[in-house]
Order: sequence, then C-alpha cells, then structure tokens
Amino acid sequence: EVQLQASGGGSVQAGGSLRLSCTYSGFSFRDGAIGWFRQAPGKEREGVSCIGGGDGDIYYVDSVKGRFTISSDNAKNTVYLQMNSLKPEDTAVYYCVADRSLHQIVVGTPEYRGQGTLVTVSS
Repeated sequence: EVQLQASGGGSVQAGGSLRLSCTYSGFSFRDGAIGWFRQAPGKEREGVSCIGGGDGDIYYVDSVKGRFTISSDNAKNTVYLQMNSLKPEDTAVYYCVADRSLHQIVVGTPEYRGQGTLVTVSS
C-alpha cells in the first residue's frame, strides 16, 4: 500500500518561507516521481513541482520558479518542498502525490495522493 504523509503547512505573511515534507512508503521512488500539486478554493488544481527518483528530472510550474525548491532524501524516504518568498496567491491545500510518470503529476492526475496540508499566505 502506498502511503504519502505530508506535513509542514501553516500560516505565514507574504515574503515568508515554509518547508513541506512528504514521507512515503510502499512506493518505488527510483521507478517513478513524487511531487506536489495544490488546489485553492474555486481554482483548478495544478502541479506545483515534482522530482523523478531515477533520473532526477525536476519540474516547477512557472509561477513558483526561483522561489520553490524540491529535493529528496532517499535515506529518509522523504521529499521536501522549500517555499520561499511566498505570495498570497500561493495559498492552497498542497497534496503530496506520486506516480510512475512525472508527466501525470505535472498535469495534475497522479495515481497516488496523500492528505493535504494547508498553506495560507497573508498579505
């Protein structure tokens, strides 16, 4: 059974930082990808960032490039999303997701999804 445990959400002011963590089990990261998508009220969900376990490919949606950094610690079975220079438009529920295809995460249709963690950025 694939389990994805997300943590690290919270409330910050604009310009602040948060680090999300996703601890996974039952999923072969080296054969797939893990990342994050987010969904804000009234908006379409979007793939924020993901990382391929085998080839190390990384994807960022344009709106977070230069501000967010994704990384992995294979010894801890954990993927991190460091979010800096947060903006009110980053406010959303962030979901840790996994799939054998990085592309499926990018388009917001991953096979596996953990529970969300709420990120609130105030102006």
